[in-house]
Amino acid sequence: MGSRVEVTHEALEIDSGEKRLNELGYKQELRREMTMFKTLAITFSSMAVFTGTPLYGSSLRYAGPASMIWGWPIVTFFTWFVGIAMSEICSSFPTTGSLYFWAAHLAGPKWGPFASWCCAWLETIGCISGIGAQAYSGSQTLQMIILLSTGTNKNGGYFAPRGVFLAMYMGLTIIWAILNNFSLQVIAFLGIISIWWQVIGGLLVIVMLPIVARPTQPASYVFTHFETAPESTGVSSKPYAVILSVLLSNYCLYGYDTAAHLTEETKSADRTGPIAILSSIGIISVFGWAYTLALTFSIQDPNYLYDENNETAGALVPAQIIYDAFHGRFHNSAGAVVFLCIIWGSFFFCGLSVTTSAARVVYALSRDNGIPFSPIWRKLHPKHKVPRNAVWLCAAISIILGLPILKLDVIFTAIVSISTIGWVGGYAVPIFARLVMAEKNFKPGPFYLGKARRPICLVAFLWICYTCSAFLLPTLYPITWNTFNYAPVALGLALTLIMLWWFLDARKWFKGPVRNIDMQNGSC
Repeated sequence: MGSRVEVTHEALEIDSGEKRLNELGYKQELRREMTMFKTLAITFSSMAVFTGTPLYGSSLRYAGPASMIWGWPIVTFFTWFVGIAMSEICSSFPTTGSLYFWAAHLAGPKWGPFASWCCAWLETIGCISGIGAQAYSGSQTLQMIILLSTGTNKNGGYFAPRGVFLAMYMGLTIIWAILNNFSLQVIAFLGIISIWWQVIGGLLVIVMLPIVARPTQPASYVFTHFETAPESTGVSSKPYAVILSVLLSNYCLYGYDTAAHLTEETKSADRTGPIAILSSIGIISVFGWAYTLALTFSIQDPNYLYDENNETAGALVPAQIIYDAFHGRFHNSAGAVVFLCIIWGSFFFCGLSVTTSAARVVYALSRDNGIPFSPIWRKLHPKHKVPRNAVWLCAAISIILGLPILKLDVIFTAIVSISTIGWVGGYAVPIFARLVMAEKNFKPGPFYLGKARRPICLVAFLWICYTCSAFLLPTLYPITWNTFNYAPVALGLALTLIMLWWFLDARKWFKGPVRNIDMQNGSC
């Protein structure tokens, strides 16, 4: 008799995140088995310590080390405003749809559907192209590992051509999709490995690289040297050069919304979601800056880094810095290969987590009939309860985004720009809605800003607008087919089609998130 009472009591207990989900009109479909640490691990992996590696060389070249180094804490400062604003909203709306769900409810019944539509598609574009950005970064790092393992660019090492590079890009994307077909517990387990990989590996690279490098650059060079390179970049304006130099920090410090995408699968998500968001920002801001400092202090010859005839073919500046450090001390490249493997592992785990996040966004949007053929993409794996079809859709689109690798040199710039503008631009919609909404219409969660929400949301919104604008700028002059940043054209075309779809058709039937639970009758 006692055991029956105990079972009944357990059945009546409900997770606080699931209770809030039911209040918002959704029934629990995904398995809620993630702990706060597992959610933090996946979120942390989506940001990654070494994310800025491919952008480091161009950022250094635009304006020298000083603007790049000091740009990081400045960007971090404003990123905290965005993270805090999003944490408050996440605490109130712990749903997989996250950003576009937030936008729909915060914007109210009149503007909610349109705000939700805009946010959903920005978020989808950002997340899916984010997979491509990590696949490109991982492929470029693997390209350097193979080159230094088989010799060097000077000694007949194998430098993967475009076709092989694309194959590596596609291979990584497919592997991530396969892994995301398993239970989320598998991704969470890999996320835990990731967080230790990045913490231990990050500390190893950050501490050991300047120790190995001899000599190191003086602090005056790292913190005060400012030098533009108009002869190689075509950028002669100093303010413009500084803006482009700081893109490294803008790109690295986002992705923390992954915690929000996992809230329907996380225990007590109204509390753990905000903790995961803010913890990830804190960890990455410290480790990322330390990594940038370690690279900059370890530079041997700034001009040699960009020489196409150097050991890494001038293709990846951090790889040359690491090679110079180890070869100068030990006269071989073994240490450099090990460090590059650590960096490659970071990209692998990051891409895996971004794929997880992207699939949740597509699943949530298809659940609300916002994507063509929605019934296909919202299907869950019968055993693992993961959106398998959504995973493969994201992977396929990411592969298509990478096809221009065969012909264009600026593909990474374009993918990074599209990813950042889409992903960060998606943050702007719910934050702006929260800024202008009447406070009486907001039901706060455990994390609540109170009167501080207006100034925090205003600063966050303005910072997002600046970030998106910066990634639309041309990055090299003169502008040719090989230097043109086609992100504005691609985004402009995509958003134009999405807006036309809205005004011609979608506004008639898309009403934002669709309730799938009848709270009045208490039935699903």
